[in-house]
Amino acid sequence: MKIVILAGGVGGAKFVDGAVRVLPAEDVTIIVNTGDDFELFGLYIAPDLDTVCYTLAGIASAETGWGRKDESWNALKNATALGGPGWFNVGDKDLGTHLERTRRLQQGDTLTAVTQAFCKAWGIKSHVFPMSDTRVSTFVKVKDGSSLPFQSYFVEQQCRPVVSGFEFHGIEQAKSAPGILDAIERCDYVIFAPSNPWVSIGPILAIKDIANAITKKKVAAISPIVGGKAIKGPAAKMYQELGIEPSAYSIARHYQGMIQGLVIDQIDTTLAEKIEACGIIPYVTDTIMSDINARQRLADEVMKFSLKLP
Repeated sequence: MKIVILAGGVGGAKFVDGAVRVLPAEDVTIIVNTGDDFELFGLYIAPDLDTVCYTLAGIASAETGWGRKDESWNALKNATALGGPGWFNVGDKDLGTHLERTRRLQQGDTLTAVTQAFCKAWGIKSHVFPMSDTRVSTFVKVKDGSSLPFQSYFVEQQCRPVVSGFEFHGIEQAKSAPGILDAIERCDYVIFAPSNPWVSIGPILAIKDIANAITKKKVAAISPIVGGKAIKGPAAKMYQELGIEPSAYSIARHYQGMIQGLVIDQIDTTLAEKIEACGIIPYVTDTIMSDINARQRLADEVMKFSLKLP
């Protein structure tokens, strides 16, 4: 059985980690959001790609879910002491990733080729793809009429600005990274990880050839909203500021027409009937990935549910 997972952020990385503990890693393809990518200190930084890859490689920080474990911060401390920006935490080990990625990109390698090389070096057997080799940048539109690069909104301003919408710069020219469409065609079903629908899954689905390919497959999503709140990140805040009550039902409405099934947490059992009225089959379970066993259990349940979708 072969599956494709769309993912971004810590929630997506945790679910992917669970998936490769259920299926042979080679049968799992992950399409990762790159709308968050940006440059700092002249280096190309790909936060979602790195979070997914570090997690799969077993080298992610258990405390934060992002970055490297046993990290040190000497380079950043020195740079900020000299007047450099200190709002984005780049550890010393993490810095090595960004240095080598930037070097390879500057010598003409694609982001896909660099990602595949890194996965090989880290012993990752799953197929990890950036969503595109074309640069796509997520901008957050805020109530004062301005537009912020995602990392400026998310990290530098700590999600404080009130959101009014989103823009994906470069999306019209973007095509899926080589290998993605073939993986989707060959897979048994597609899963949207419990990642932010607006800024993690949204940019991937905004790439037309990916969205078109997915419409031909069975698709299940996992709600990142539990009991009206996001497990991690600003998803619930974004829904609220856009005038939408944050809930698993709102996730169903968000993905309506794209998915056949939605996995929701047991705390949201009362929403199952409303979700079903959207033409989406609900599956109720414990979706909190508190440890590795919980990640594996959730992945196993989601896969069995997805396989039975019409």
